[in-house]
Amino acid sequence: MLGEWTGTSVEPGAGKPEPDVWTPVEIPGRPQVFADADAAAYRSVFDDPRSGDEDRAVIELRGLFAHARIWLNGDLVGEHDAYFRPFRHSFEPQDQNELIVECRPPEDRFGGVHDTDLVPERDRIPGIWWDATVETHPGTFIYELDVHPRLVDGTAEIDVRAVVETDTDLDDRVTFSLRPEGEFQSRGMMDRAAVEAEAGERAVVEHTIDVRDPSLWWPRGLGPQHRYAVRAKVGDATRSVVTGLRSMDRDADGLIVNGERVPGRGVTLLSATPEDIDRAVEANATFVRMHAHAPDPAVYEACNEAGLLVWQDLPLTGPGEFDADRGQDLAAALDRTYGRHPSLFAYSVHDDPLDLFPDPLGSGTLDRLRLRWRAWRASYDRGPAESVASALPEDRLVFPVVGALGSGADAPTLYPGWDYGEVDDLGWLLDTFEVGGVVGEFGAGAYGAVMPDDDPAFDRAKHDAHVDGGTDASQGYQARVVKRVAEELRRRDTSLFAAHTLRDATPAGMGVVERDGDPKTGYEALREAYEPVQATLAAPAPGETTPLTVINDGRERVSGTVEWSAADDGGEVEVSVDAGATATPDSISIPADAASVTLTLTLPERVVENTYRFDG
Repeated sequence: MLGEWTGTSVEPGAGKPEPDVWTPVEIPGRPQVFADADAAAYRSVFDDPRSGDEDRAVIELRGLFAHARIWLNGDLVGEHDAYFRPFRHSFEPQDQNELIVECRPPEDRFGGVHDTDLVPERDRIPGIWWDATVETHPGTFIYELDVHPRLVDGTAEIDVRAVVETDTDLDDRVTFSLRPEGEFQSRGMMDRAAVEAEAGERAVVEHTIDVRDPSLWWPRGLGPQHRYAVRAKVGDATRSVVTGLRSMDRDADGLIVNGERVPGRGVTLLSATPEDIDRAVEANATFVRMHAHAPDPAVYEACNEAGLLVWQDLPLTGPGEFDADRGQDLAAALDRTYGRHPSLFAYSVHDDPLDLFPDPLGSGTLDRLRLRWRAWRASYDRGPAESVASALPEDRLVFPVVGALGSGADAPTLYPGWDYGEVDDLGWLLDTFEVGGVVGEFGAGAYGAVMPDDDPAFDRAKHDAHVDGGTDASQGYQARVVKRVAEELRRRDTSLFAAHTLRDATPAGMGVVERDGDPKTGYEALREAYEPVQATLAAPAPGETTPLTVINDGRERVSGTVEWSAADDGGEVEVSVDAGATATPDSISIPADAASVTLTLTLPERVVENTYRFDG
């Protein structure tokens, strides 16, 4: 195993770091001592890890952000510039070995969210973020193993790419085996493919495994999350990865997985963690969107386990040109890294390419004209994003551009009540700009329990344009915006939409959960709005009559009773809604003195509540 780590600040791009003093640091991690450094170097000294018949060792560094050079025993052995792709290097260890890793900030446009103020300085320190290990192997072994599962027209296949390293001339076969992962029962199978290589070479073996009678991975609530372990073996050496099989499609009515329609209720994540996946599930989300960043592989494993779908962004955000050829290389590497996960269903390339709303617009006639003017005169060249998108596989959904109205985005972002107007302008926005079935983001910002004096991730001007008062008023406003937009998109049968964002990365922000995991008022509002079967009101307000609409995202028809209460008034309405449909059985007149209205939907198997508050 690797030894203890030390670190030092360095000048980026200089030679091998040779400082007078190395400071003890925790690796993997983001050592705060280097928060102001232009670059950082990390050093570990470790003994020969081999034992028995082992001949080789492999260093693996995961989450190597963002650009790096690696020295081993005095030699420069590699450079790395894709933090989501593991860096691996095989070698013959000495009795004692010195590993030095220099990490530098992003040197191109592909630092993603970690190259912006959306995450704090402490979370974007160059370093080895996820893991640092050393493996030992015999002279001939599987150096690398990538798989890509496909399920098309009932035919299941797994494309396998194995890299074999050998210290002797090799003329052999690689055995590929498939076994059910976990406790579920399914057929295993075995294939073989020839491999030839001269001593000291690496041979690439590509093979396709035909899977008979596959057991499928299903999204949460639709079926079990079956997965398979794919193992490659040459001689006595093995390497395995876990994958899953499922089909993916999208039509005019929405997302289809394994032939079943899946509602697209989502949340975006900044610097995602496995704990965020639990929060997303509790909020009734069906997918998460990795906003302009690639997560620790443990986050994908959590999604696979939970049956939560993943929309993966390329780490590219904000206005400005970028190198499309470099983007294509990174897109291919992104799919090689994450494409094996059955939860991954979509990619997007360029996030927020235009900043059309540096200052908030109001909701009057002139402001609506200004909004339309800004959108009309916006200029963005989609060509590079589409070029990068072409490098992604055809069996995934791909959205080249996610951005503001006027950017020609494949997945537009909507911020009524934040960037422009009031939340009740949503219907006008959707109709005027002919927003389709995909919305990349919506939401509003809010303070957490503590109101920071300054937070670069939080737009105080937009907040103050809509909210007077402290934390309670701020969170109450966010909750109303999130609930209103989410429910309206559901009533309009929008197929994919994501609230931005689940959890703040800084003390204040667009999250419905604070940085430390404490929920804001908006979290419960989103959870209610995302209930699979829910009774809703369109734009409820004291003294107004508003339609009652029941939404059924389930696969079966539901019947029940909606009871409503507001001030001293109330009533009861019988409802029945087809699977995947909405019904508007009645309207409700809300008393003028009502501080809130609560809907209680009683179904045969459960009771669901939905509350609208008018008192701040």
